[in-house]
Amino acid sequence: MESSLRETAIAHAPFFITGPGQSDVLFTIIVWFVVLAVFGVGALYLSLHALPERLAHHANHTQLQLISILTLLALFTHNNLFWLAALVIAVVQVPDFYTPINAIADAVKAMARQRGAISDSVLPTMATEGAVATETTNMSVEATNTGAETVKTTAQENHKDV
Repeated sequence: MESSLRETAIAHAPFFITGPGQSDVLFTIIVWFVVLAVFGVGALYLSLHALPERLAHHANHTQLQLISILTLLALFTHNNLFWLAALVIAVVQVPDFYTPINAIADAVKAMARQRGAISDSVLPTMATEGAVATETTNMSVEATNTGAETVKTTAQENHKDV
């Protein structure tokens, strides 16, 4: 009678209760679920963490390196302030001050060339950045004194001084 009761209990047991010598199905399912959940949460965390860098890259942001450094600092130090700063820098576009000032300088140079006040050899070209012009140019300036006599002076200017 005991063996028939035992057979009946095993037949009516839920699927996750295993018999002797069989593999535990529920344990296998839970292990796979936990492993996949850990990898999923990790991938979600890393993709969310790279959000400021992706935003800056797609917008062709000028401060891409700064944003990348801040996101790496936030990743390794677990300091959310770095990530928030990177996100703010990536979202807010800083106005471009260099282009209008450069355009104004080019316009002033063009006006000066048209008037003939400054020769072309005095104005440094912007094509070679970082090149130091070491030539000196002689400029003849005629100035009138208090009388009718004319004094001719020669001034030497260095491009670094201009």
